[in-house]
Amino acid sequence: MSQNEPVSVRILDREYTVGVEPAERDSLTAAARMLDARMREIRGNNRMAAVDRVAVLAALNLAHELHLMRDELAQQQQRFQNAMNDLNRRLDGAIDDSR
Repeated sequence: MSQNEPVSVRILDREYTVGVEPAERDSLTAAARMLDARMREIRGNNRMAAVDRVAVLAALNLAHELHLMRDELAQQQQRFQNAMNDLNRRLDGAIDDSR
């Protein structure tokens, strides 16, 4: 059974405690640092910007990047599959020719 442990992260000078499995602790803290940096970038010098708006814009930007990366991964997988199919056809042809 997995055992979650509390981990505190700071995002835009606010502390949040999240339960996470010990093996995922480093990944969570890295994600929190990335989100904090993105929110600070979006907020810029406007300290009066509403935190919820900054958070939504940061989430939208990160979701967009994730979507682009998933599309690129799918394209790479398709290219790999096409290459494997081509190699299999060539091998089949070489085996047929040797008979």
